[in-house]
Amino acid sequence: MAEHNDFGKLGEELAVDYLTGKGYEILERNWRNVHKEIDIIAKDGKFLVIVEVKTRQTDEYGEPDVAVTRKKQRMLIAAANAYITRKGLDMETRFDIISIVFRDGEPVIEHIEDAFLP
Repeated sequence: MAEHNDFGKLGEELAVDYLTGKGYEILERNWRNVHKEIDIIAKDGKFLVIVEVKTRQTDEYGEPDVAVTRKKQRMLIAAANAYITRKGLDMETRFDIISIVFRDGEPVIEHIEDAFLP
């Protein structure tokens, strides 16, 4: 596996630990539908939370969350709709971004709730 993939997996592990520490229930990780993938699907109270995780070794080129373009948002919305339909869910859905940047070797986590609307 490429080093950047390993780094992305590390970011997802950190995000899962962060979310479970805040009381979220993790329902799925790396859920796929055709060519679309959702990093983390969780439950936070009454909300189904679709989480995109962006991890960077540095913020030299900006914060990681700016990589969640409108195109990526549309893909996440389509994948979330497929998940909701397949599971027969009727829940309010929220789209969050977890941005992780390593500074001095330590991860700095920013959780952006309701990062975008469908």
